[in-house]
Amino acid sequence: MKHFLVSLCLLGMFIHALAQCSASEFRLEGDYLLGGLFGIHHDSDPDSHDRPEAADCASKPLISSSYRRFQLMRFAVDEINNSTNLLPNVSLGYEIFDQCSDTHNFPGLFYFVSANGLVQPWGEPHENLSKVMAVVGPYTSSKALTVAPLLMMNQIPMISYGAASSAFSIKQKFPYFLRTVQPNKDVIELIVAILLHFDWHWVAFLYISDVYGNNGLELFMKKIKSTQICLAYIKGLNQYTNHSQIFKQINAHRIGAIIVFAPEWTAEALIESAINQNVTNKVWIASDAWSLNKNLPRNTRIRNIGTVIGVSEKRVTIPGFSDFIHFSRRRTHCENASQNIHCNQVCNCSSLSAEDVVAADPSFNFPVYSAVYAIAHALHNALQCGSGRCNDNITVFPHMLLAELKKSDFTLLNQSIRFDENGDPDVGSYSVVFWNHTGHAEEIGFYHFDRSAKLFINNSQIKWHKDGEVPTSVCSKECLVGFVKKYTGTQQCCFDCEICPGGSYVTHNTTEDAYRCFDCKETEWSAAGSTSCNLRSVEYIPFTDTGAILIMLGAWALVGFTLAVSVLFAINYNTPVVRSAGGPMCFLILVCLSLCSISVFFYFGEPTTSFCILRFLPFLLFYTVCLACFVVRSFQIVFIFKIAAKFPKLHSWWMKYHGQWLVITVAFGIQALLLLIGYTCSPPDTFKETVWYPDKIILGCDLNLKATAGPLLFLLSLCFLCFIFSYMGKDLPKNYNEAKAITFCLLLLILTWIIFATTYVLYHGKYIPILNALAILSSLYSFLVWYFLPKCYIMIFQSYKNTQEYFQGLIQNYTKTISQ
Repeated sequence: MKHFLVSLCLLGMFIHALAQCSASEFRLEGDYLLGGLFGIHHDSDPDSHDRPEAADCASKPLISSSYRRFQLMRFAVDEINNSTNLLPNVSLGYEIFDQCSDTHNFPGLFYFVSANGLVQPWGEPHENLSKVMAVVGPYTSSKALTVAPLLMMNQIPMISYGAASSAFSIKQKFPYFLRTVQPNKDVIELIVAILLHFDWHWVAFLYISDVYGNNGLELFMKKIKSTQICLAYIKGLNQYTNHSQIFKQINAHRIGAIIVFAPEWTAEALIESAINQNVTNKVWIASDAWSLNKNLPRNTRIRNIGTVIGVSEKRVTIPGFSDFIHFSRRRTHCENASQNIHCNQVCNCSSLSAEDVVAADPSFNFPVYSAVYAIAHALHNALQCGSGRCNDNITVFPHMLLAELKKSDFTLLNQSIRFDENGDPDVGSYSVVFWNHTGHAEEIGFYHFDRSAKLFINNSQIKWHKDGEVPTSVCSKECLVGFVKKYTGTQQCCFDCEICPGGSYVTHNTTEDAYRCFDCKETEWSAAGSTSCNLRSVEYIPFTDTGAILIMLGAWALVGFTLAVSVLFAINYNTPVVRSAGGPMCFLILVCLSLCSISVFFYFGEPTTSFCILRFLPFLLFYTVCLACFVVRSFQIVFIFKIAAKFPKLHSWWMKYHGQWLVITVAFGIQALLLLIGYTCSPPDTFKETVWYPDKIILGCDLNLKATAGPLLFLLSLCFLCFIFSYMGKDLPKNYNEAKAITFCLLLLILTWIIFATTYVLYHGKYIPILNALAILSSLYSFLVWYFLPKCYIMIFQSYKNTQEYFQGLIQNYTKTISQ
């Protein structure tokens, strides 16, 4: 009740004040009345209403652009009244109020919702009909939020020409709200498109601290989530803002692009401060609220701050408006503000000439013009106008007008006027403007608000502040090809660049790909800093390799030599040389040496599992027999000459049970069993060497220690025993001194495999199989050459030494030496 009484008091004061005001530009009688809300004067100080001398709007600074919009409404109504097509026998009138501040909003609102000078908030809407059919305005979202609930009380539709907050698109809250200006959603969409067009990813967002600015910030943050744009700095602006601190923060963050989402009076204060504080080399992106500002581009120092690019509604020339202004200014209606202190239908416009009004900022002019025409078209349909007359028998109420407004579909100055289900413009486009050096906002591109959302900018028209080059605004420079981004903070725009190591690559197909190195497949390779992988070359020793051919020839030569030695030994089987060399055991050794050479042939060609098994199995098995034979032979020599006399029973047992063959058989059986167990549990398999050579795959066989450890240890044990026994017989008679030959062969064998093991550890190339095969051949040739060939030489060239008498003489000399 208290608030209601206050409202009635305010309404009474307003009606009394209005009675004191003579007919002016703010009022026009007509059959149907339109309301108008314009911020002709602006109060930048919210505390000014506390001062008596600032009680009326006329005492506030005049805004020429708002005054121009105010005149456009008057012009549109005048144009419609003079038309014989739209409302032929119906006249429009208006009541326009100056919304200079929040405290001066209510008188106009109470007038709109009053009936016969009374406001009855608890009455039914149809019982208290206002004379006002619809309201054009207000300009700002904050004022629209104040106005909308009161107008909805009487179901009065309102068409705003500047309130762009997305909140008004929610029809559950604002069913009677429509607008002829693009909502913030579309403007932010265009601003983001410009940022992406020029690759400005590190930006500041300065906004007016009200409904309009907060909504713009919210929409901007949502829009850039799916982009590479980072919001480096945000700051709300008001009359108390410390601009100096803002610019310090922007410079500290190295921000090159600044979005100013604010009305013209806030933007003017910011830009003028930037000029005065010598802020340079920035890109300023102006929202549609101030992109066509006329005062700032004329400042001679505006070039120092950098480049100004803005978004604006498409400029439409309204024919006849200039003539209307000149005619109107000659018949001035401005009142003396001091005579009407409480009247907000007074303007302090004496300082404005007709030229000033015509040259003022044209922003939101066409939205005002089209809003008036939308109401007129709605009345036209509601009154069933046609054939030069409107139906006088139809009484139109505000809620009826809303239904017709929603169905608006007409063309005005080649522009389509329609509303979507949210009351927003259904079609439209915006211009991209550049503040050139002549002080004008030059159109350099456009953007269509439809599903295609096409942006066009003619870059050649822009004269950049930075030596003609497009300025950059990034936290970190883009990485070179082959480098990945590593975050250095919470922002995705701030990163260090690290090169992808060899064996990996980086792609830039998606945003996420730029932050990780992908490993190449096992069959691929890449150098450091690659963007793709290459197939590795597969290498192994083919049978046609020169080294392979030579080694295989060496193996066949070994077989030939063993066959020749076998024939020679067979011919001289009963001679002392053959018997002292081992007799029948020599043939077993020669056969096993030939069988060992089988392994050599499986070191060439593309490795397979069977090849890997046959690389080791023949050699390990049959070389064990060879070593077992030499162990037995070394033991026999030492036993005959040094042990038999001391242990006659042992000698007798050895001869009786053929101890040498028993030892060889047991050794063969143990090795065969170890190989069977090892290969059954963990057989050798193919192996791909991919570590040592990044661009190659070297095929080989995996020397599985689990499978070969037992056989190798057993082979080493035999070698160790053979070496001990042969070393013990180094001082025996010369012709019986096979022990020396065996010792020398074993030393060559050990040296060969030490060299191979060292090479195997240090070298991992494709020639390892050749070296392994060469080590096997060397092991085989060491016994063939140093054990058998000297005996062949005696049998062929020194036959006199191959007699019983010669050997008996050597034994007698050895016996005499021992006895002495």
